[in-house]
Amino acid sequence: MAKALIIGAGDGLSAALARRLARQGYAIALAARNIAKLDALVAETGAAAHACDAASEADISSLFDAEGDAEVVVYNPSFRTRGPITDLAPADVQRALQVCAFGAFLAAQQAARRMLPRVKAGGSGTILLTGASAGVKGYPQSAPFAMGKFALRGLAQSLARELHPQGIHVAHVVVDGGIRSARRPDTGADTLLDPDAIAETYLHLIRQHRSCWAWEVEVRPWVERF
Repeated sequence: MAKALIIGAGDGLSAALARRLARQGYAIALAARNIAKLDALVAETGAAAHACDAASEADISSLFDAEGDAEVVVYNPSFRTRGPITDLAPADVQRALQVCAFGAFLAAQQAARRMLPRVKAGGSGTILLTGASAGVKGYPQSAPFAMGKFALRGLAQSLARELHPQGIHVAHVVVDGGIRSARRPDTGADTLLDPDAIAETYLHLIRQHRSCWAWEVEVRPWVERF
């Protein structure tokens, strides 16, 4: 059975993706700093849950020691801090870079090390990185998030150019807009991204034939300006 590892799991996009992939027959592994919040999703999908700080080299290494046979790895964590450049706490800025970008590097490195031998033996490997509007346009008073997400996008592009020719599909998904949730309900006008619809886009990327691999996809509500 193919396995999918979702890092930065929660009750939004990652939960929708876990459910979608479970319905496709994937064994699901979830990683989050607080795994207690995943109890319902674990019960629903039969997933394995792992406590993991995405910015910790030791935690990511241990996670892949346990779940390194995953054919699909999704990196979803973010850390956001706002404020004028004159007021930002350096520690918060550092954390944003560590979670948004450095953690993605750690996960992609571990994934690639395990996927390359499997691909050479005839298997497959897909690494998906969840980006944001901030990765293509920096907003005022949001410099740390822009720095982290721009770095994530650069990592994805570099990895795609390095790993696509070796048989590993790497893609960056720009989520350009708010995501619908219980805390942020839609009015019925589809002005927020439906997490299930985003999950369908991820599944499409996973299924893409190597003759037409995309390294980046942007998803946004039909009313979102860009």
